[in-house]
Amino acid sequence: MFFDLVRRNSRRSRKENGIFFSSLLISIVAFYIVLSLPQQDVMAFLAQMESDAVSRLLQMVPLLYGVTLILLFFLVYFASKYQLQRRSHEFGLYLMLGMKRSKLFAMLLAEDLWSSLLSLGIGLPIALLLAEMISLITARLVGIGILGHQSAYSLPAILWTMAGFLGIKFLAFLILSGRIAGMEIGGMLTPLPENARLQRTAFTHKACFLLGFLSLAAAYALAILGFAWTSLLLMGATLALGLAGTFLLFYGMRIVLAALAEKSKAGSRLSVFTFRQLQENVICQPCSMAVSSLLILAALCCFGFGAATALYHTGQKPHVLDYTFQCDYSDVDVEKLLENNGILQRFEDFFPMYVGYIQRGDDGAEPNFEMAEALTALAQMPPSAERDTLLHNLGQMVSPHLISLSGYNHLLAIAGENVIKLDPGEAAVYMDTEFIIDRNLMNQMLSQEPEIHLAGESCRLSGSVQSLSLVVDRAITLSFALIVPDETFGQLTEGEHDTYWDGVLRTEIVEQEGLLQAIMQTNQQLGHTALRYESYLQNVGRQLFYQTAASYITLYLAIIFLLIANTILGVQFLMRQQKAGRRYQSLIRLGSSYQALCGTAKRQACWHFGIPVAVAAASSIFGICSLFAGMLPYGMRHDIPKLSLLAGATVLLLCLAEYIYLTAVTRASRKHLLKLMEPGREE
Repeated sequence: MFFDLVRRNSRRSRKENGIFFSSLLISIVAFYIVLSLPQQDVMAFLAQMESDAVSRLLQMVPLLYGVTLILLFFLVYFASKYQLQRRSHEFGLYLMLGMKRSKLFAMLLAEDLWSSLLSLGIGLPIALLLAEMISLITARLVGIGILGHQSAYSLPAILWTMAGFLGIKFLAFLILSGRIAGMEIGGMLTPLPENARLQRTAFTHKACFLLGFLSLAAAYALAILGFAWTSLLLMGATLALGLAGTFLLFYGMRIVLAALAEKSKAGSRLSVFTFRQLQENVICQPCSMAVSSLLILAALCCFGFGAATALYHTGQKPHVLDYTFQCDYSDVDVEKLLENNGILQRFEDFFPMYVGYIQRGDDGAEPNFEMAEALTALAQMPPSAERDTLLHNLGQMVSPHLISLSGYNHLLAIAGENVIKLDPGEAAVYMDTEFIIDRNLMNQMLSQEPEIHLAGESCRLSGSVQSLSLVVDRAITLSFALIVPDETFGQLTEGEHDTYWDGVLRTEIVEQEGLLQAIMQTNQQLGHTALRYESYLQNVGRQLFYQTAASYITLYLAIIFLLIANTILGVQFLMRQQKAGRRYQSLIRLGSSYQALCGTAKRQACWHFGIPVAVAAASSIFGICSLFAGMLPYGMRHDIPKLSLLAGATVLLLCLAEYIYLTAVTRASRKHLLKLMEPGREE
């Protein structure tokens, strides 16, 4: 009978507080996914390419685990506290009927343990499946077809997930059970009145609201203008202003709700009651609503910044080349060496890419490079920050790199793009994608075919700016170079140039073995040649590391912050509604229908969630832009508008998650109101 009672109570608690139970499931999934990082295939692959960076990332996992345990402890403690308060009348009846406090403690412990084991039993299989899917999807994003992938699970991650989850649940239970043990039976049977709160004047709340608004505006200004990143003092001031402004804003929010209640239409049903209830909620819990808003803000910033940067890296530079071998003009014949070792047959295409400088004359009287006409054409473009930056960068150019036309055209042909046609005395401009601030602006300037001078010889720029990667890795990132005919290249470099041999693996080998295995096997054969080379996997390893670090860490933190904030808001709203049960019963006696009560409850829930979310969403616009301005590499700064759009899209996705939480709370609210519609005996 004892265990039947435990199962019934546990089932009832899950039904009545499904939001909290769902939050526990999500936390279990998040725990496992982060703790299992070292055992996932993607991280094992990255460790071969970026071992130092991956090691630093994995060293952060215990720190994330510890911080999350602390945050989730407060979530469990807070939600369990209100859940036990809701059942205080039930506990008092148990004691009145003769149940000993020790048996009550054992019953509650069994209920908590049963609920925890059930959460683990549901959450861990979901976590195993999601971890496998994330590993495969992350690899797929960069075009790696991983053949021979075998499902794997991390036993240490499972054990640490169970230990951490059960540990915080048990610790919260011990603290809360001690409070229950000290309560008298009369205190359990009689609902406790709300704590008396010191009432402030309307002027005080207006001043707090205005001061909070001004503090947030000052914090936004410091963040968006970039001053917050100039020193630790200004960063601390920005955070202090933001925190203080948020708390003051919510402390003075009752003035806004009071004004809405006064201006509500008399014909609308229960509108005044709705805003008076909201006003009371804000008065009783301004700090918790402010904390929830700050947690949602942190979630929006983490997810917006992380997802935008991850998507940005996903769309970078197409995969054209598989290998690049570097050698100087005095080195051995790479092509012959590969053929002698039986490696050249694995390549479908293998060609040289020549890159060099203009060689100065003996007298040095004439300048090597001059592009005054091109700068003049650019200066005549409409004024803009991009134009000024390009003028400054190109004006500093003294001796650009030169690229042979035949090698670059071979690269364009492999990529399926149109080749460049240059007549004698013509050149094309090459700029790495990181340095192309405004492609349209450059193409407008090139359309005028301005004249430049190379080693005293005139030359015209033609075509459009080129940016296809010359090699597989980032060994060459040219801010500005000129593509010239081979004859001109030989004359200007005087035969002294660098040679990069680019190779593309055979299509049938890649289709049969998969790109990862094909390159790995080729690397094993190249290990016996002592050649210097870079493979596509080394480049994609860095790219994949940025994606993984951004997606795993920021998404993990966003989920935890969003989980805690929404659970706090949902549980608080439902508890406040239960405490106001007599008011709803009075409305029922006065003739209010069930639909009218559900309508006012839904409006209250929308405002209860909407106010913190709206404040957080407004702050996230400035927060994400500040993160872009302070944390992005210089080469990505010109893509801030594009990244901001991506971040905005991800913020909208999180707002959809807020709507799902709101729907769950509204459904639970309707169930509670339906019970109030049934006539009951007052005790």
